[in-house]
Amino acid sequence: MPKIQLLTPRLANQIAAGEVVERPASVVKELLENSIDAGASKVDVEVEQGGIKLIRLRDNGCGIDTDDLPLALSRHATSKIHALEDLEAVASLGFRGEALASISSVSRLTLTSRQPDQEAAWQVQTEGREMTAQVTPAAHPVGTTVEVADLFFNTPARRRFLKTEQTEFRHLEEVVKRLALSRFDVAFQLRHNGKVIYQLRQADAELEKERRVAQLCGSAFIQNALKVDLAAEASGLRLYGWMGLPTFNRSQADLQYFFVNGRVIRDKVVNHAVRQAYADVLFHGRFPAYVLFLELDPKLVDVNVHPTKHEVRFREGRLVHDFLFRSLHRLIADMRPGDEARDLADASAGAILQPPGQMPVEQSFEQRQMGLTNSTSGNGHTAYDFTPESRPSVGAVREQIQAYGALHAGLASETTPEETCPPLGYALAQLHGIYILAQNAQGLVVVDMHAAHERIVYERMKRAFEDEGVRSQPLLVPLSLAVSRAEADLAEEQSSMFTQLGFELARMGEETLVIRQVPVTLAKADHAQLIRDVLSDMLVYGESQRIQQHINELLATMACHGAVRANRQLTIAEMNGLLRDMEQTERSGQCNHGRPTWTQMSVSDLDKLFLRGQ
Repeated sequence: MPKIQLLTPRLANQIAAGEVVERPASVVKELLENSIDAGASKVDVEVEQGGIKLIRLRDNGCGIDTDDLPLALSRHATSKIHALEDLEAVASLGFRGEALASISSVSRLTLTSRQPDQEAAWQVQTEGREMTAQVTPAAHPVGTTVEVADLFFNTPARRRFLKTEQTEFRHLEEVVKRLALSRFDVAFQLRHNGKVIYQLRQADAELEKERRVAQLCGSAFIQNALKVDLAAEASGLRLYGWMGLPTFNRSQADLQYFFVNGRVIRDKVVNHAVRQAYADVLFHGRFPAYVLFLELDPKLVDVNVHPTKHEVRFREGRLVHDFLFRSLHRLIADMRPGDEARDLADASAGAILQPPGQMPVEQSFEQRQMGLTNSTSGNGHTAYDFTPESRPSVGAVREQIQAYGALHAGLASETTPEETCPPLGYALAQLHGIYILAQNAQGLVVVDMHAAHERIVYERMKRAFEDEGVRSQPLLVPLSLAVSRAEADLAEEQSSMFTQLGFELARMGEETLVIRQVPVTLAKADHAQLIRDVLSDMLVYGESQRIQQHINELLATMACHGAVRANRQLTIAEMNGLLRDMEQTERSGQCNHGRPTWTQMSVSDLDKLFLRGQ
């Protein structure tokens, strides 16, 4: 065993650089955070060759005092914390004091800074094995400029792990995007190889903030997003930002930005809460899109758990999870077709339409469907038959059109002209026994009648189930379950919660549970695996929705069987009843499987199809 010896400062910093400097994007992240902490209102980032050759960052912040410049490039030197107690309430983005030292050990770094009360600026560089700081006078306005050239020039092993210029710049651009989303009060400019990529002004007004979000995340996101601004005064939590509509989903989790006290984070508690909130409305394999900000007391969150500060730990993880889940879940549930239709309103939004006949449209679709019998498919999914034989014949379609025309002509004189159009409008006809065509103030509405009715039945079954409570049945032979001691302790502590959900658990040993009763609706489920999954979720996230999800899956299957099927001919009154029920039903924009139930085509969209006005 060789003798123990101290590492040189440069080698120690290069080892530390392995934690905080992974690629050029890591350098930009650390420098941007320092600029924002310095109170900068404008930051310019210029990079060459994806940041591998050069990264130059300028800001108009408070600058660094001349005497502090050598310390700025020293390891674990910072002005943001002074004692261990300061770590309990970190309000700045950076606080470790190791970024500049680590970066300067694997690149050629030059730092130039000037404070408002200084007559001249000063520049600092480090040289040699001992990383001795050299301070010289320079010309520079108030603020700071950091130049990082030839990243990893002295560590070729690290340089070989860098990707292509385009890949490295894509990661770097993502870092700038995240910081720009977190601080609307700061102007950002990003240039790559002399080309301006982003030119973002300060955004103070709400419209300016939405314009920046649209510029960074795409105009489609902001057009399909719901504004969020919720607070829990008792716990001191506030959630605001934008959450995408369930219909605006992604194939990857590439449009998910969550900020805690202005710091972008990736946290399993947060991800689980958001995923649970969207669980009942997203198509399988799809991901929601959101830009959300959570504010809470800095003492309630620990940001010192990861070198790159991407992860945090909440002191009250269950409280945060419950607040996020319930807030977002309620917002999604409160979405109505009327809200979305109003968002799509154009110049004709104030139009007054007449129903195609004086019919009691306030009567629900269920009341009008009492006499219908529904066919079901074997797997509980939509039994659509798109074969030519299943389509109505041309003669049948012609008869439907003629009958509708006669009906409309006979009743048009009896309509009430003062009656305003509801959000989903009034039904006009049924297309191929599958879709309902309706007219509202904005234009044409197309509704998938099976998917819409499936959601309506599902939500009613859930409400009925909640009102009646969970009925349990005892097992003829109690089921023994081997678990860990921590899971057994948790099951014993949360016995009342399991009882409310229909399970009766008893502890028979340090690592043994016995299941005596199960919910009637889950009589055929794998009870042992379900209890294990619930306990696992509760240990990690503080709570679990798995039992409720299993119950909802069963109710969704029953609703799918009970919903009206394709090729069921509906009357105009029945179609209008279905539209009115959709306007009153939670989450009616998606069926139980996450598919959309309706879509809107405005008059301007229709005009474009036929080149009207061009």
